[in-house]
Amino acid sequence: MGAQSDDITVNVLAFGPLAERLGGRAHTCTLKAGASVRALVMELDLETWIGFGLSVAVNGQRCTLDTLVESGDEVALLPPVSGG
Repeated sequence: MGAQSDDITVNVLAFGPLAERLGGRAHTCTLKAGASVRALVMELDLETWIGFGLSVAVNGQRCTLDTLVESGDEVALLPPVSGG
């Protein structure tokens, strides 16, 4: 079954432990049109990272989880920085 006409494809870049969790740094994900970054995070089963301070960027611009994504967008998932 192929993608439907109301589906979009976004490119995902994951960093640090998020890349490890997803099994690599670069991925593509198919979502329903009108999906938000939050929907993408949920689709990737990374919602627990929201509470840890997950940051996101769409096409190089930091944004909120409520930002809508469009087909062809690049979404970067940035884990919180730790250290002392």
